[in-house]
Amino acid sequence: MARKAQVRGIGGYVPDKVLSNADLAEIMDTSDEWIVSRSGIHQRHQAEDSVMASDLGVIAAQNALAHAGMNIADIDLIVVATSTPDFAFPATASVVQHKLGSSHGAAFDVQAACSGFVYGMSLVTAMLETGQANGALLIGAELMTRLLDWQDRSTAVLFGDGAGAIVLSAEDVDADAPHVIKNYIRSEGQFTDLLYATGSANAAAKDAKIHMQGREVYRHAVTNIAEAVCTLLEMAELEVGDIDWFVPHQANKRIIDGVARKIGLPAEKTILTVDHHANTSAASIPLALNEAVQNGQINAGDLVMTEAMGGGLSWGANLIRWS
Repeated sequence: MARKAQVRGIGGYVPDKVLSNADLAEIMDTSDEWIVSRSGIHQRHQAEDSVMASDLGVIAAQNALAHAGMNIADIDLIVVATSTPDFAFPATASVVQHKLGSSHGAAFDVQAACSGFVYGMSLVTAMLETGQANGALLIGAELMTRLLDWQDRSTAVLFGDGAGAIVLSAEDVDADAPHVIKNYIRSEGQFTDLLYATGSANAAAKDAKIHMQGREVYRHAVTNIAEAVCTLLEMAELEVGDIDWFVPHQANKRIIDGVARKIGLPAEKTILTVDHHANTSAASIPLALNEAVQNGQINAGDLVMTEAMGGGLSWGANLIRWS
């Protein structure tokens, strides 16, 4: 028996407003065919100007707690992964903590761009295993449409808004029981110029802009993500064939397909939500996990591999025996 981080519940939330590819074709030089062929995206969700990342995160967290059969009193750690915080400071996690009615434990943010959820999972797992917390909420909450230059079709068509949350708790379990098995995170700062954003996610700022060298990002993504997955499997003494479900960061279907081919994973084991959520950055993995659990794909005992790469360049993976 050992103290391990165990998944207790999952939840998600996306704003009601949907922007289809046809909607975007009315405001920029693009088309449904062009967008789908390059990304696999058909639509994305967009929050109203009055909505903050914490608002999305709170709803996702409430859904995750309900799924876990727990309440906020059971949580003593809240971590929010976001690139679009409510304020420069304090942490959006502190705002979420207050909105959820909690006044105990710790709350802070993680900023690792699209890799934020993967990084957060590594951090939360360590804190649970070492006794720094007993119950944790890890939330990915993003307002990526606030960071878009709507005249730049190479980036504006790729992103959407949303939030996902996962509840974990520290449990004394056997080695073969459901738990977070291993985490792997890396970064390479010399490539920060390949993918970054300027400005603010504040709806009133109107100065935000994502900059991306798409061809180079694709090349690094396939290589780095495949390396992370294979390294993590080696650390856990497992093989690609042992994976039941591959839940990648939902950035671009071409990247997801490229990684699956490179590591030899069958397409039917891959969870895809990029077509209707687009790239929701740190929210994409928990949103995809939630959808896969709700529709009966991921079940207790399944071996789940997540992965992501984002600005930084940052990347990593998590290996979870689902509860």
